[in-house]
Amino acid sequence: MPEPNSKIIERIIVRGTNWVGDAVMSLPALHQLRRVLPNAHITVASIPGAADIFIDADFVDDVLIQENNGALSAFRHAREWRQRQFDVAILFPNAFGAAATAFLARVPERIGYATDRRGPLLTTSLPVPQWKHQRHESFYYLNIVAEVERLLFGSASSHDVEPYFALAVSDGRKQNAREILVNHGARVERQLAIICPGSVNSRAKRWPAERYAVLADQLMENGFEVVLIGSAGELEVSEDVSRRCASQPKVLAGKTSVAEATAIISIADLLVTNDTGPAHVGAALQTPTLVIFGPTNPLTTYPFSPNAEIIRHPPECAPCMLRDCPIDHRCMTAILPEEVFQRAMSLVSERNVQIVG
Repeated sequence: MPEPNSKIIERIIVRGTNWVGDAVMSLPALHQLRRVLPNAHITVASIPGAADIFIDADFVDDVLIQENNGALSAFRHAREWRQRQFDVAILFPNAFGAAATAFLARVPERIGYATDRRGPLLTTSLPVPQWKHQRHESFYYLNIVAEVERLLFGSASSHDVEPYFALAVSDGRKQNAREILVNHGARVERQLAIICPGSVNSRAKRWPAERYAVLADQLMENGFEVVLIGSAGELEVSEDVSRRCASQPKVLAGKTSVAEATAIISIADLLVTNDTGPAHVGAALQTPTLVIFGPTNPLTTYPFSPNAEIIRHPPECAPCMLRDCPIDHRCMTAILPEEVFQRAMSLVSERNVQIVG
């Protein structure tokens, strides 16, 4: 990429990530991009669901929602990009299709990682950092913006920033969240505990349903209203948890959009979840969040917030990153409901002290 002039960079397209959790982890990079180019028009291209993360974002100008429907998607998306006459495309995903869209759209400057054999389609092809699996995923996206800053100004302070995960939810969306809860029979006058017992892309990430049921009962016995959330693909596991409970929690899995689930998390007093999208949503919203880790790497996907913690008892085989455990799921069965309950109560107490202070 030749040295560009920041004054003539008017329109930027950022191809966003495909998973909700990754979308949240890209927020620091987008905040930095706005700092680096305060006057540019920044568009985020995102698939449905992940796009909901940016609804109230004041650091992007608009969101272009684009479905991924097979091999021809790149041609259709490229037509939309070409009509908008973007000056720069910044590609967060590693996939070939993202680079193909930018190339077909004839975006003059195309910046991303040299993955999936797509280097020739990029004007600036970045090597994957050696620290990729040793640092939080947010730094992976920040590194791309730092390269943009270096190309524009000769140096890059974005390398040195502490990731900033501010995620806004408007008062109107919060009120709508309360109405959704009431419509499903939840008692909103009680403290609200959200549980996300599923995981779309990995069964190995799931703490056992019977243990979530014990936790839900303990929370309800201590005055919490418990609500189970998740996508339609996580409805079965949520219903399994509910069936095992002595007191019935409210099951909203598959009944809310990502935007609505995010708003519900924003008004909650506690979130307990596996290592999945809502973990990062809760952390970014500063909701007290406890994340149960088993097969995945906490160095790269831990919830980045002082109000969030992980609980983990790794055996020698962890992190294996497998989607199904080939043995006895010992990384998850080592974690007991009473320990999770006590850690969760500590998080809630600490948050209450902060509010009073």
